[in-house]
Amino acid sequence: MRVFALAAVVAAFSTPALAGPIERACLGSDRPGVSRGVCGCIQQAANVTLSASDQRQAAKFFRDPHQAQVVRQSKSDRDSQFWQRYKRFGATAEAYCG
Repeated sequence: MRVFALAAVVAAFSTPALAGPIERACLGSDRPGVSRGVCGCIQQAANVTLSASDQRQAAKFFRDPHQAQVVRQSKSDRDSQFWQRYKRFGATAEAYCG
């Protein structure tokens, strides 16, 4: 299973894609080190680990980082499940995008 996941990540990183919600939010942020290459890599990690709906929700964290904390501390099952997927996305992005 792990080999399949790694193959999916490699395939995603090797195919060009249009800018998605994470990439657009990343490019629009005022964080240091923002570049098209880094933001594109982060988007590709999102494409592998998050649904389109999850990507839209996660993109909001770039504009309002406090919302990430609200979701993380939420007691709802839906938010807890999203947070687990978001953490997996973060780990994937960190591993492949540096």
